[in-house]
Amino acid sequence: MIALLRIIAVAIFAVFMFVFGCGYCLFSPRNPRHVFTFGRMFGRMSKVFGIKLIVRVPDEAYHRSQHIYLGNHQNNWDLFTISSALTPNVVTVGKKSLVWIPLFGQLYWLTGNILIDRANRSKAMDTISQVAEQIKKNKVSVWMFPEGTRSRGRGLLPFKTGAFHAAIAAQVPIVPIVCSSTDKIKLNRWDNGHVIVEMLPPICVEGYSKEDVRHLLKECRNQMKAKLEKIDLEVIELNKK
Repeated sequence: MIALLRIIAVAIFAVFMFVFGCGYCLFSPRNPRHVFTFGRMFGRMSKVFGIKLIVRVPDEAYHRSQHIYLGNHQNNWDLFTISSALTPNVVTVGKKSLVWIPLFGQLYWLTGNILIDRANRSKAMDTISQVAEQIKKNKVSVWMFPEGTRSRGRGLLPFKTGAFHAAIAAQVPIVPIVCSSTDKIKLNRWDNGHVIVEMLPPICVEGYSKEDVRHLLKECRNQMKAKLEKIDLEVIELNKK
């Protein structure tokens, strides 16, 4: 019964977001400010699923210049959890196939996000160059998932190099964002406990070249892995109370 009620609530929310969101975005299509607006709306839906969301984002993050934000990609719950860490003037990078998802895909494109063709390596690499160019030209920040796919309870997967190439090409800092594990969340459970989303300090890429990509990747992944382990333990303690 709980699952059914939540499915109905999400369906109503999705239709509302599509009708209202697409209509709203048509007044200024592809404007990056929309990503922050609708990302926060999706984040508020976490309460519907019995999630007690704790978001740790420093105040200064809302006034930063250009950065590349890297988050861990777990499952569909990301839409209602880690999305709450979005800051103004940030666009995301996703698979081109997302645009074909009914309702969500059209809103995703209209809000100004970047779509890449991961099946075509040459196009994907060209898009990485375009990402770096957009950061510099349009003064936007970019959010990417360096794992490239959902981990689905397998912990932090190996990272792909694209985001790090883009950061070095644009010469902007990398900001890791970590969401505690959400693979135990159940649609039919009333109380799904706490989920922590935490933004880590920026990693400077000044002086880095493409030869340093692997080093940068390793440094970032190590920080995110350590933070994931720490906040997972914190969630366990919070859920005991």
